Amino acid sequence: MQTLMKSALLAAALSSGAADAGTGPVAEKPTVVLVHGAFADGHAWDRVIPLLQAKGLNVVAVQNPLTSLQDDVAKTKRAIEAQSGPVVLVGHSYGGAVITEAGEDEKVKALVYVAAFAPSKGQSVSDVSKGYPTPSGFSHLNADKDGFLTLTLEGVQHHLAQDLSLADAKLLTATQNPTNGANFAGQVSAAAWTSRPTWYVVSEQDHMLDTGLQKDLAKKLGATTTTLNTSHVPQLSQPQKVADVILAAVEQVSK
Repeated sequence: MQTLMKSALLAAALSSGAADAGTGPVAEKPTVVLVHGAFADGHAWDRVIPLLQAKGLNVVAVQNPLTSLQDDVAKTKRAIEAQSGPVVLVGHSYGGAVITEAGEDEKVKALVYVAAFAPSKGQSVSDVSKGYPTPSGFSHLNADKDGFLTLTLEGVQHHLAQDLSLADAKLLTATQNPTNGANFAGQVSAAAWTSRPTWYVVSEQDHMLDTGLQKDLAKKLGATTTTLNTSHVPQLSQPQKVADVILAAVEQVSK
């Protein structure tokens, strides 16, 4: 009887060991760090965040001050450094310039650009835009005495977010974060996309960032590209599709 029990225990131990060897260690899920663009704050991601959290992901939306490119990069870097594991870094619009530089942190394993600028090292948002049509939304900006810019309701309703409701447009107008116009001339000191896998969401009905420029940027990055028939805020008008792109990046990083 004792011999049989020993044999059974040994067989169970071997079986358990084989199962453990087959599964191996489980990769740590990355944290998704979301970076908003101009005239916005972290609430720009309100409709994407719950979709990512529902998949068990830790999500952080950075609240950048929009006072200078350097200030925004520093704030984003602090958010990255606060994470204990790998990061998928996501940027919308002007936020693409921010993640291009801040993404040099070794924790950042992938970059996702959502209708976003992606400068090369030493370039600014203004540099990237040269040679492309000026989007119609830029005719609807107000500047205060210190050079901080805001969009009019007309600009938000018909040029930034024309595929959202009037109520949504009024909310975005009321809560927008004034943006230092000098930010668009700030040059990035590094280009993280040169050494990391990238994804790009192109918005086909964009009146704030020329669609042709978006497609050229995606090609320059060698990005996995998704094209959506949206305004400049696909994360608000088609959040599930934007979340799906972010989840694809998470899945690749987690392998």
